[in-house]
Amino acid sequence: MQTTALFKLLSSLTDAAKAQQLLDSVQLHPIFARPHNDDEPLNRAVIAQAMNMMLFDDLLERVPEGKQYVAEKLASGEKVVFDHGALRTVAWENQALPMGYKAFARILEPLGFTVAGQYPLPKLKMCGFVYTHADLPRDIAQYFVSELYPEQFTKSFQDAVDRVVSVSSDPLTPRSAELLQKLAANGVLPLADAAELLPNLLQCFDRQHGVPHLHDYLALREESAEMAWISTEGNAFNHATDRVGDIRQLDAQQRELGRPMKDEIEVARNANIMQTAYRATKVKRQFKTDQGVETHEVPGSFFEFIQRNDINESAEKGMDLRFDSSNAQGIFTMTRATEKTAETAEC
Repeated sequence: MQTTALFKLLSSLTDAAKAQQLLDSVQLHPIFARPHNDDEPLNRAVIAQAMNMMLFDDLLERVPEGKQYVAEKLASGEKVVFDHGALRTVAWENQALPMGYKAFARILEPLGFTVAGQYPLPKLKMCGFVYTHADLPRDIAQYFVSELYPEQFTKSFQDAVDRVVSVSSDPLTPRSAELLQKLAANGVLPLADAAELLPNLLQCFDRQHGVPHLHDYLALREESAEMAWISTEGNAFNHATDRVGDIRQLDAQQRELGRPMKDEIEVARNANIMQTAYRATKVKRQFKTDQGVETHEVPGSFFEFIQRNDINESAEKGMDLRFDSSNAQGIFTMTRATEKTAETAEC
């Protein structure tokens, strides 16, 4: 694999040992095993896959339970089938970023991703936009980009949102925008350009605003655990997902190991899609207060599992790559705090 374009690109983003570890960890389409000549441009699928794998690794570094699960899976001779990554955005004008999912449409679309579906999440006052790669829809992880609508909440909530995101910055540089335009037009980039572009794209999957005020965090959490999560974690991967063959068996095994599993498996209305997850990792985050700065423990990201069956209700064939709004709203509860008291360690 060390002669492949994917290895070369990953090695430009991290050290060779980490690049090889990622290649050993994630199941890949055979196209990514082809030898690469240095003067040959990289197609968008390679660049997309490299970004996906780096974001997957970042999620594992922030979710110890997920990192342990992946290590155990590799030790047993299996690889992760990276199904999708999820991130949250807020559709609010007074911020440096484009509103909502558009902040990532400008990144994902030049990389070859297209909107495969929209999933209203009415209980959360959000909507999910699913991006699937046009070249390898089953083999390159999808993105579930959700956006929250503050105008559907109270005025005090909207004011808190404004105070949090109005001090944001846009990490995407003009040079990166130029390279994305080039990629969108040609479908390929030279290795050097791709290696220059990806570090900046990875910066976009982070928190782009400053430390929130504790009062604002509590006001947001009172009406939306999801917006409270955005205030501390921003646009980082909310979760990454392993596609498994038997989710009920996996759930039982993980419970036997004492892992912090979701209470129930979410089953789609058509029964083709089943999902469960670890509960969110607790992380310590700083908050501004009138007296200075305080640190509190809040929900971070988590690791998810999904089983996808074949489509059988129509003439269409193949694995069901769709999502289910009800499932998604159930999975989102993994990042809700268990306490509501302002001054507790749970914040």
